Amino acid sequence: MIRPLMPKATAVWLIENTALTFDQIAEFCALHELEVQAIADGEVAIGMQGLDPIAAGELTKEEIDRCSGDPSARLKAAEPATPVPQARPKGARYTPVSKRQDRPDAIAWLLKNYPELADPQIAKLIGTTKPTINAVRERTHWNAPNIKPQNPVGLGLCSEAELEKAVNLARARAGTVHAPAAAGSETGQ
Repeated sequence: MIRPLMPKATAVWLIENTALTFDQIAEFCALHELEVQAIADGEVAIGMQGLDPIAAGELTKEEIDRCSGDPSARLKAAEPATPVPQARPKGARYTPVSKRQDRPDAIAWLLKNYPELADPQIAKLIGTTKPTINAVRERTHWNAPNIKPQNPVGLGLCSEAELEKAVNLARARAGTVHAPAAAGSETGQ
């Protein structure tokens, strides 16, 4: 449920201008019922200007009238006129400068231990590019003699859950199922 932008100011207005119960106001504003009662008693939010939730588009007059007549009814927020921002999909992730030199080691480890992973999966998991993956695979990377395969989870480039999800997806696409490896064998060190 969408909550009011300014819950205490909305509660002040609802207390002053409606016959809603403290419980109804508290639930709508995401406040404790005792806090709403303290606002009504003048102990909290002293001198605060009330915010009209009808003018703000958070409630409708009909919804307030419906709940004023029935103390057990709950206020339902009005549909916002402006679209609610959606969470941004995960894209390329930022890798701190201090960890960037660890990427080729992680790529080498993934190529060695999980050959079923596709290049786009590795790129997304570690935050690298396909040319870098190919350079590590073909040993043409500028730092190839110094690359030592290391677990990307241990290097802090991805989480265990992300790695497991990518591996399971790759195995499902390939149609292979592997038994879980022994706990000490996947450290790669």
